[in-house]
Amino acid sequence: MAVQQIGLSDEMEECVDTCIEAAEVCEWCADECADHGEEMAECIRLCRDVADLASLCARLCVRDSEFNSQIAEACADACEACAEECEQHDHDHCQACAEILPRCAESCRAMA
Repeated sequence: MAVQQIGLSDEMEECVDTCIEAAEVCEWCADECADHGEEMAECIRLCRDVADLASLCARLCVRDSEFNSQIAEACADACEACAEECEQHDHDHCQACAEILPRCAESCRAMA
């Protein structure tokens, strides 16, 4: 990946990669959950939070922002909350979130 070429630490590189993956799966999940009615509202909200925080976290890590640790902590918290919510639903997209988000939370905490 191009991230290796810009000289990030291993922790930052892992954080960027998992954040990008988390943002993608959460965008997919939120979009799919929109078709399942009001009972999925919390899942949609949490997935959107993760998608926004994870993409921001990846961007801040790449530019070595002084704020990347705080955003990484917030992203980890959001990932954990979203994974917990998604675990409760049998949809493939929710189960994908429940699988991927704990890894993102772990890498964000390691980087922070």
